Parts: sequence; C-alpha cells; structure tokens
Amino acid sequence: MTQLLRVQNFGVSSDGFGAGEHQSLERPFGHADPMALLGWAVATASWPNRTKPGGSRGIDDLFTRDYARNIGAEIMGRNKFGHQREPWPDHEWQGWWGAEPPFHTPVFVMTHHPRPSFSLSDTTFHFVQGEPAAVLEQAREAAGGKDVRLGGGVAVVRQFLEADLVDVLHVSVAPVALGAGERLWESPDDLLDRFSHEEVPSPSGVVHHLFWRR
Repeated sequence: MTQLLRVQNFGVSSDGFGAGEHQSLERPFGHADPMALLGWAVATASWPNRTKPGGSRGIDDLFTRDYARNIGAEIMGRNKFGHQREPWPDHEWQGWWGAEPPFHTPVFVMTHHPRPSFSLSDTTFHFVQGEPAAVLEQAREAAGGKDVRLGGGVAVVRQFLEADLVDVLHVSVAPVALGAGERLWESPDDLLDRFSHEEVPSPSGVVHHLFWRR
C-alpha cells in the first residue's frame, strides 16, 4: 500500500502567506488573525473542539472531516510546535495544545536542537534532525501503513515541496491579504509543473486548492 505525504487544510492569505510577521507566544500567527485564515474550519459541524451543537455543513465540513482520515503520523517544524527559537531554554514547553493534543499519532518535530521525546495523552512528540527524506522515512515507519500528514509551518512545507516529496496538498486561500510574513507561494501556478490542480470555491469565502502529483 502506498503511504502518501499529505498537506491538509493548510491556510494561506490571498497573497500567499501562511503566517504573519513577529510571531510570539501571544501571537502564534504574528500579525495575521488565525480566524481569518482558518475560521472556515472552526465554523464547521465537524470541528473537533466544538462544544455546542451546530456548525456548517457542505464543502468546508468535508475537508474538516478529511483532516484525520488515514493519518498515522505527522511531521511539523519547530515553529509550529512552539514560539521558542535557538537551543531549548528548558523542557517545560510542551506545545500550544495542552494535555490533549489534536494529533492522536506520533509527531516528528524537525529541529536542529536535540530534545527527549515525550507523550501527552495518545500523542508522542519526537524531536528529529535530518533532511526531509530521512525524516519522512521515520514518520512512515511509525505510521503503521497509514499516510503521513505534513502539518507545517510554511518553511517545512516549502522544504518538502523543494525535495519533491509531497504527494497531495489541500490549501485553503482566505479572502484577506497579509502583505508580509511567511509565504507559501507567489501563486498556486508555482506548483503546476508537478501537480494537477483544481479550485473549489466555498460559500464561506475561502477557495480550496487541491493538488495531486501527476
């Protein structure tokens, strides 16, 4: 069975930025409003942290439900794991997600600075060094035959795209411009040399861009 490397529900602005400038503990997305980029998913009936009945159905809900389908491991960059940079000042920081992270799989955090693995609920975080292909091999082994999700941030997605390792991408483009920050692309056309591409507009205002390897 083929194990795909998938980018799922990755939100960018209309000018291609997945995060703004000046990211910090208080502002993980920098000057960008995370709800402007990903509010379409939070508003769906299938949003996993929903505490009240309701939420939208339709195409946005379909993509929200698809996020965890057949995923056996996740790869993320250190910038997605937390706000700290350079060597770890300590090991107290355990991510943005509290005691119940939303991944429910092994997570491989790419970093230049070693740190012991640890587990929270049913998620184990491993801190790994190496080129994208080597990290992907580790994640595939841990995934138990399921697909691997490439969670971001922007720099890590670009790294794996440049290494030609990504099989499927779903990028949601929000109707808001950021002007600066971490840019995924100048245009979706940047990927058309390797991927087939379809656009699916949603009533929420976002446009879902689907890419799959030719």
